[in-house]
Amino acid sequence: MSDKKIDKVGSTMEQTKAWEIKRISSQESLSRQIARQLEALITQERIAVGDKLPTESQLCDMFGVSRTAVREAIAHLKSMGLVETRRGIGTRVLRSAPDHHFPARRISATTVEDILHVLEMRITLDSQAAALAAERHTPADVAALESAHERFLAACKTDSQARHEDYVFHRAVVEATHNPFFVSLYDQLHEGAIPRTKLLSVELDPEAVSYYLERVAREHAEVLQAIVSGEAEAARNAMHRHLQRAYDNYAAYQDHSQA
Repeated sequence: MSDKKIDKVGSTMEQTKAWEIKRISSQESLSRQIARQLEALITQERIAVGDKLPTESQLCDMFGVSRTAVREAIAHLKSMGLVETRRGIGTRVLRSAPDHHFPARRISATTVEDILHVLEMRITLDSQAAALAAERHTPADVAALESAHERFLAACKTDSQARHEDYVFHRAVVEATHNPFFVSLYDQLHEGAIPRTKLLSVELDPEAVSYYLERVAREHAEVLQAIVSGEAEAARNAMHRHLQRAYDNYAAYQDHSQA
C-alpha cells in the first residue's frame, strides 16, 4: 500500500473515532441498526453534506457486520434521499434531513395548515422554555424529564404513536421553566401541540412512523442532555432543530399539494 493510501485510511479512521459507533446487537435487524446510527450522524451534521461515508469494507469493520447488512443500510439511506452512491467515487451525503420519509401517506391541506400554525408558535415557545429549563431546573425537574423520556422510548417500542408521551416530555420541559404563564399556555394546547394527534390512523405509514419516532427520540435526548448539563444555548438550539425539522417535514406535504 502506498504512503498516500495509508495516510488516507488513517485520516478516515481518526474521523470515525469521534462518531461513537455502537456495536450491533443480534436482537434487532442489523441493517436497521446501522441505518439508524448513520442517519443520526448525518442529521446531527457530524457527517457533513458533501462528505463521503467510509467504504463498505470499513463500515463492516466498524459495525462488526457483513457486507449484506451494510448494503441494506445504505439502500435505506438512499431511499430517504440522504446519500447517493457513484461507482468509483463512493457514497456521499446529499442532505442533512430526509427528503421524503414522512410519517403519513397523505394529509389534508387544512390539517397541514393547522399543524404548521402550531409548530410555528412552538418553535419560539419551546426553544425559549428549553433554555430557561437549562438555567432553572431542580433535581425534581430532572427526574420528571428523565421519566418522561423513558416513557416515550417505551411507547416507541409498541404500536403506539407515542402522542401522549411526546406531549408529556415537552410539558416537563415547560414545567422546568418555573414560569406559570408558560405552563398555562401549554396546558391550553394540551396534546394538540403534537402534530400526530391531528392525523388519522389510515393516513399513517407504519414503517415511516417507526423511523420518524426514532428520530424524535434522539432529538429529545439531545434536548434533555443540554438541559441537565445546564447549557441554555445548547438546549435552545437542540429544541429549535427538533421543531424546525418537524415544521419542514410537514411543510413538504403543503408544497406537494400545491405542486
